[in-house]
Amino acid sequence: MDSLGSLNAFVQAAETRSFTLAGRQLGVSSSAVGKAIARLEARLGVRLFHRSTRTITLTPEGALFLERCRRIFCEVEAAELELAQTQGAPRGRLRVSMPIVGMLMMPTLSAFMRAYPDIELDLDFTDRVVDVIDEGFDGVVRAGEVGDSRLMNRVLGTFRLMLVASPDYLRRKGAPRKPEDLMAHACLHHRFATNGKLEAWPLRKGRKELTLPTTAVANTIEPLIFMAEQGLGITCLPDFAIRRQLTQGTLVEVLDGQTHHRGTFRMLWPSSRYLSPKLRVFVDFMAKHLFAT
Repeated sequence: MDSLGSLNAFVQAAETRSFTLAGRQLGVSSSAVGKAIARLEARLGVRLFHRSTRTITLTPEGALFLERCRRIFCEVEAAELELAQTQGAPRGRLRVSMPIVGMLMMPTLSAFMRAYPDIELDLDFTDRVVDVIDEGFDGVVRAGEVGDSRLMNRVLGTFRLMLVASPDYLRRKGAPRKPEDLMAHACLHHRFATNGKLEAWPLRKGRKELTLPTTAVANTIEPLIFMAEQGLGITCLPDFAIRRQLTQGTLVEVLDGQTHHRGTFRMLWPSSRYLSPKLRVFVDFMAKHLFAT
């Protein structure tokens, strides 16, 4: 491998924590990756990885070098993309971290793929806090406020949590008139995958806090939608996730006016990184279409 190829082998090995996986991504053998990194370490005069029989981990010097290498490849990519702009549509791999609820954004993501077929989407669905820069993401989509000054952001849209149930359930059990009525109903809850806590239902402040029944609990949204449509209880869901169900009438809102919630989805990306054409069109497309009614 040439010098740039050795740097790429190092970055891939650092990100995958495996010479074997890095080799697969690069189309070479694991031994070729190992030899390239060994030559790189010899040339630099430092050890980049701690090696064991099962895993590799970065040394402090390796972590510092990884950050520099990523900047180098970002600059190379930026130069290539600046030239590519004059040749046609945005192209290349776009690595984006999405929240787990982002699975419900797939219609918008699919529409983006049809609109920009030369962009290869690499999507990572997780609710954990990711380090956009250290983990090599082009950008992340998250709800909430921005707490990292290293990141730029753009609002993609707002949403609200609402209590819903099927018409069949409400015919059988009756519609709650006030929050306290929920104590006599089947309640379907969302548990945060990151901390195991139940997501609080946004009942208006000033009322006595209620410990609601827990008929069922799920750590993703899709099972709650299904159970609610099947008439198994009342649940709390983001409005964008159940737009079709509300339109078709398979779910209806309950306690309208007695809940309060407003959330914001944002696209975040490193402020030090060149906003490539592929990322720019992705941000623009998501902002325009994600919450379009």
